[in-house]
Amino acid sequence: MKIRKKILLTRALPKPGMDLLNEYFKLKIGSKENAMTKSEIINEIAGHDALICLLTDHIDAEIIRASRQLRVIANFAVGYNNIDIKTATKLKIPVTNTPGVLTETTADLTFALLLTIARRIIEADRFTRQGKFTGWSPMLFLGQDIYNKTLGVIGMGRIGRAVAHRAKGFNMRILYYDTLRLSEKEENDLGIHYAALDKLLQESDFVSIHVPLNKQTHHLINLEKLELMKKSAYIINVARGAVIDEKGLVTALKNKIIAGCGLDVYENEPDIQKELLELKNTVVVPHIGSASIETRSNMALITANNVISVLIDKTRAPHTVNPEVYE
Repeated sequence: MKIRKKILLTRALPKPGMDLLNEYFKLKIGSKENAMTKSEIINEIAGHDALICLLTDHIDAEIIRASRQLRVIANFAVGYNNIDIKTATKLKIPVTNTPGVLTETTADLTFALLLTIARRIIEADRFTRQGKFTGWSPMLFLGQDIYNKTLGVIGMGRIGRAVAHRAKGFNMRILYYDTLRLSEKEENDLGIHYAALDKLLQESDFVSIHVPLNKQTHHLINLEKLELMKKSAYIINVARGAVIDEKGLVTALKNKIIAGCGLDVYENEPDIQKELLELKNTVVVPHIGSASIETRSNMALITANNVISVLIDKTRAPHTVNPEVYE
């Protein structure tokens, strides 16, 4: 009987992915309740051929070197800043991700946050549940319109474009900022207009962030940038928490420099600035950008197939973020 290769998963994946992996491999799964610690991963990874991890797992050089037979690291996420790519590449270990699959779902959440904060849905829901609603009133929970307003999109990648498509349904004027400007044809097709970051912040009623986290985007939005925004404007972040200086954001919210924010990600998650949880002009959700049954199931299948490509088919994984390992 052929010995099955071994895979360490820091958490169980949605069922379709687990079913596929179980067809080929012997699986070791971390705690279903809590994230594995670094020491737990190091203690378990020896003798495993693959590591399937989450964006909340910080996979550093020590972890990567802890299994001499490690052949692939599969991240159950689009981003991969949680993995030491340099070390993995040096050891000829491909690192994979799950791009594309969560684009539309994350764009949906972006607009859900935008609508919720602008129309004060959370406040109104809480008010109603508390039995305080005694009848219609002309001044009750006045919010902001979305239709015909200006949306500023920071980062015009897959998700940024999907958000722009949704904004067109609200007849919004769409500005965008990206380090790489799109062609004139692409801008015309999407109905968007390029603007420098400061100009975008000054003119937008809603600002939505869709950039990866790296040295250039860390604290891209700080208090100084927030002070450029309209006092009636809102900022939405479904990208990575550290793109916004969270302390600066709290200051801007407390001093009514901006009207509010909708956040799916946090600078030091799962830790969140206490004030963000207490302020009324915030909507905070627990990193659920890709949290639909369909999307998470597809992510699990992509993750499984990435591992199968490397360990079973002996081919290049379809979603390899460090392709130089094959050179």
